[in-house]
Amino acid sequence: MRLQSLRPSWTGVTGVLVILLGLVFIGLGGWLILLGGVWYYAIAGIGLVATGALVAARRREALWIYGLTFATTLVWALTEVGLDGWQLVPRLIAPAVLGIWLSLPWIAGRLDGGRDMGGRDKDGAPRPIGRWASAAGYALVVVLVVAAGYRVTATRYVQAGEAETVAPVPEPAPAVAAGDWRYYGRTAEGRRFSPLDQITPENVAGLEPAWQFRSGDLPKAFETRNGREFNFEATPIKVGDGLYFCTPHRQVIALDPETGQERWRFDPEADTSANEYLACRGVAYYEAPADTPCRRRIITTTADARMVALDAETGRPCAGFGEGGFVSLTDRLGEVPPGFHFITSQPMVLRDRIVLGGWVYDNQAQGEPSGVIRAYDATTGAPAWAWDLGRPDPTAPLEPGESFTRGTPNGWGSYTADARLGLVYVPLGNATPDYWGGERRPFDETYSSALVALDIETGKERWHFQTVHHDVWDFDLPIGPSLVDLPTANGTVPALIQSTKMGEFFVLDRRTGEPLTGVEEMPVPGDGLPGDTLSATQPVSSGMPSLAPPDLKAIDMWGATPIDQLLCRIDFRRLRYDGRFTPPTLGGDISYPAFDGVVDWQGATIDPTRQVLIANASYIPFTVRPMPQDQAIAEGLMEPWAGWDSGQPYPKPAAFAVGPQYGTPYAAVVKPWLGLFQAPCHAPPWGKLVAIDLRSRQILWQRPLGTTRDTGPFGTHVNLPLPTGVFNIGGNTATASGLIFIGATTDQYLRAFDERTGEKLWEARLPAGGQATPMTYMGDDGRQYVVIAAGGHGGLRTRLGDYLMAYALPDAGGAG
Repeated sequence: MRLQSLRPSWTGVTGVLVILLGLVFIGLGGWLILLGGVWYYAIAGIGLVATGALVAARRREALWIYGLTFATTLVWALTEVGLDGWQLVPRLIAPAVLGIWLSLPWIAGRLDGGRDMGGRDKDGAPRPIGRWASAAGYALVVVLVVAAGYRVTATRYVQAGEAETVAPVPEPAPAVAAGDWRYYGRTAEGRRFSPLDQITPENVAGLEPAWQFRSGDLPKAFETRNGREFNFEATPIKVGDGLYFCTPHRQVIALDPETGQERWRFDPEADTSANEYLACRGVAYYEAPADTPCRRRIITTTADARMVALDAETGRPCAGFGEGGFVSLTDRLGEVPPGFHFITSQPMVLRDRIVLGGWVYDNQAQGEPSGVIRAYDATTGAPAWAWDLGRPDPTAPLEPGESFTRGTPNGWGSYTADARLGLVYVPLGNATPDYWGGERRPFDETYSSALVALDIETGKERWHFQTVHHDVWDFDLPIGPSLVDLPTANGTVPALIQSTKMGEFFVLDRRTGEPLTGVEEMPVPGDGLPGDTLSATQPVSSGMPSLAPPDLKAIDMWGATPIDQLLCRIDFRRLRYDGRFTPPTLGGDISYPAFDGVVDWQGATIDPTRQVLIANASYIPFTVRPMPQDQAIAEGLMEPWAGWDSGQPYPKPAAFAVGPQYGTPYAAVVKPWLGLFQAPCHAPPWGKLVAIDLRSRQILWQRPLGTTRDTGPFGTHVNLPLPTGVFNIGGNTATASGLIFIGATTDQYLRAFDERTGEKLWEARLPAGGQATPMTYMGDDGRQYVVIAAGGHGGLRTRLGDYLMAYALPDAGGAG
C-alpha cells in the first residue's frame, strides 16, 4: 500500500466538516424553532448534512443538493432583508465561499470517483462540466453582496439639506480669546465650537503633521495583568502661550503650542493600584487676582481623590492653595475605600469658584460614598459650598462629626455654565447601585439622571429636570448641556440642549428649566425584578429629532457568519426585550441603548453661527443578567461581604462586567452583546455622525462614522476597512469655517467633514486609538492647529499609546 493512500483526501475531510456544520445548524436551528424562530437554519442544516455525506461518498449529486440549499438560502435572505448588503453578509457570504470550495477541482473533480460528467482534462482524466462556472457564480454572489453593503452605506448617508449661515450670536462674557481653548468645550458653555477659520473646506486636504509628543505614560504591568481599563481621553486646553493636558495616571504636562516641546511635568505619584478605571479628560485654568502669588494656575485632580493647583509657569503646586497646594476631596465623605472616589472630568472654574463632583466606583453597593457637589475658593482652596441633595437643606453646613449623605446620585461628567446667569449645570447620575432600585429614597427618585442648575456663588438650586424616572438602566447624564441662544416666535431665548444616553435631546430654557420643545411621557414596561417598583412612563423629547435606535427585530440579528447570527437569534428569542426601556429581569434581558449610550460623555457640539447641532452616536446592545446574590457567589462572580460597617475590606469583583450590588437582593453581569466571532449581534451601522438644524429641528444629514479597520475577532487588529460605521468614544469639534473634526472611532483616524453636507474631506492615520475629543487653537506663529490625544481605550480594545498629535497647514497662508 502506498503511503499517500493513507492520507485523508480533500473530499473526505470536506464531507465530514460539512456534515458537522449541518448538524450544528440542525441542533441550533431546532432550538430556535422551539423558541418561536424561523425554520430556515434547521432546513439548511439538513441540506448541509446531505451535501457532506454525498461529498464524502464522492457522489456528484452533492453539487446539486448544495446548489438547491444555496438557492433556498438566497431566496430566504432576499425575502427577509431585501438588498440590504450588510444584512446579507452573514446570510450569504459564508455559504457562497463554501460553494466556491465545493466547485474547485480538488473537490468537484473527484466526485463520482472520476466518472465523466461532460468533458475531460488534457490528460484524459474526466472533469465536471461547469465547475469553474459554478465557482464563478458563487464568487459573483460574494462580490454583489459586498457591493450592496457599500451601496447601503451610501444610501444611509442621508442629506436632507445644507446648513446656512445666520447672524452670529455674541459669546457670553467672560469671553475666551478666539485662538484659545480654555474648557473641555472651549468655553464654559460647552459648545466645542471655535471661531477660527484658517483651515477651511477648501484647504483642509493640505493638513499635515505639525508635531507629535509622547508622554511616556502607558499601562503598568500589574494594570495590564489585572484588567484595569486604561483610557487616554484628554482634551488639552490652550491658554495664552501654553498647552496643558493630563495623562491617564494623572500626570499634568505643559507644552509649547507651536513645537510640542515639553516645558514642565507634574506627577502626583498617587497610588492607582485600586483604581479599575484610569482616565483624565482634562485640566482647568484659573487666573487669580493680580496681587496673588502663583497667579496663573492649572487646576486638576489626582487618582487618589485630591485636588491640586499648579503654577502654570513652573508646574509646582501653589503654596497658598489648601495645604501645600493640595485639597482632600474625601473630607466628610465617611468611609471611602481606595479606588471608590476620583474625578475623570475637568473641574468647572468660573467666578472664582472650582465646582466638581466625582466618579464613584459604579454599581458596587448601596451606601457608596456621597455624590455631593462641592465648590471651592479658587484662590485659597477653602470650601465655598456643598450641595448635598440628601439633606433637607442641601447647602446647610455640616455639624461636627457629620458626613455627607451616602449613595446619592453623583455628577461625574463635565459641567457647563452660564457666566451671565451665574449658573452651573450639573448632570447627575443615578443612585447606586444601577440595576435595582427597590430601596431608593425619595430624593434619589427626584434627582437620579437629572440636570440641576445651581447658583455658582451659593450652591442653591434654581431648578432641575429629570431625563429618566427611577433609572434602573444606568442611563445617567454623562455630560452637562451645550448652551445656545435660539430664535423663537417670542424673540431669542437663552437655551440649553441636553444630550442623553438614550439618544434624546431635551431643549430647555436655561434660566428656568422649562422645556422649549415638546416633552412627552411614553408608557414603558413596568414589570422588573421582584421587589422593585418601576415608573409607568418615561420622558421623551418630541420636539427634536431622536437618535434613539428603532426597536430590534429578529431579522436585525447579525454576525460575521451564519452560525453566530443564529446564536444571536437564539439570544434574541431567549432573553427579554421590550424596547429601549426593557427592565432588568431574572433570566436576562437585552439593553439597547445601554449604559454607554447612544451619546456618551462627549456630548453634542453646537455651531451658533449656523444654528446646527452635531453629534456622533454609537449603537451596540448589551445584555444584562441579574441574579440572586447567593447564585452570583456560588458562580464565583463575587465574594461574600458584610457591608460598610463590618470592618471587612471591600472585595472587588474579579471582572469589571460584574456589578455585585451589595446590599440588594441581586447582582448583575453587564456585557456587550456580541456574537461568536465578536461582531455585534445587530446589523450595521454601529456608529454615525449626525447634523441637526436647530431652527427647523430637522436632521440635515447623517452618515456612518468609521470603518472596521483595526477591529477583528478576539481583539485582533485587521486591515479590512468596511464602511459599516463603528462604535465611537470621544467627541467632535466644529469651526467657523464649516469643518467638523473627529477621531473617536476604533479605526484610528482623525477626520474632517464638511458641516454643510457631511462629506468627508480629509483623514489622517493615528498611531493609536483616538478616543478623545479634538481641539483647535491659533499659535503665535500664525498657524491654526488641530490636536487630539491618541492613546487608545481599554474598553474598546483599541491600540494603546501615549501620543498627542498636532496638525496644521504648511504655512499660515493655507494650502492654496
